[in-house]
Amino acid sequence: MDSLDELLLQAEQAHGHLCAGQILGVRMAVYACQRLGISDPRGADRKRLVTFVEIDRCATDAIGVVTGCRLGKRALKFRDWGKMAATFCDLTTNRALRVVALEGSRERARELYPDLPQGEQQMRAYRELSDAELFREQWVAVDLPSREMPGYKGERVLCARCGEGISFDRFVERDGERLCIPCAEPEQGYWRVVD
Repeated sequence: MDSLDELLLQAEQAHGHLCAGQILGVRMAVYACQRLGISDPRGADRKRLVTFVEIDRCATDAIGVVTGCRLGKRALKFRDWGKMAATFCDLTTNRALRVVALEGSRERARELYPDLPQGEQQMRAYRELSDAELFREQWVAVDLPSREMPGYKGERVLCARCGEGISFDRFVERDGERLCIPCAEPEQGYWRVVD
């Protein structure tokens, strides 16, 4: 795996800037890979890892850079829970590690660098603090059905109402019809048609 400085540079380039969240995400992903025994997540071990992220912030981009997990590869899964946490699933060993950023690390950054602005405090501290000061880990079980796996093709069907294609078994059967989620459950949609 690349050095911390190399990974931070790659994360900065992918995200557009370097911030405390990027540093935390890089450190979190490196830590998880080490704990799982995955030394080359973007190379030789690239098909071993599926990662669930629980926030749509800067750290998520950094986690993708380190692990090589991407939404488009179906190896990055997003759960919108607003938590600075991620679960790293090793498909080879069926082990999964959930890593949570500790709230106390912000206070620790203030203690270490009281004369710096908050963002700079965190950036500096998140580079230097030990893994134990930054993270809590939990070994967890993650049930990944085949339809959630990278490479899964699944049946492609057309929605009986709108006629749009639906992939990866993401349809709902209702009254003998196969419907896309927005047609079956309009309250789940994020858009509405305007005239």
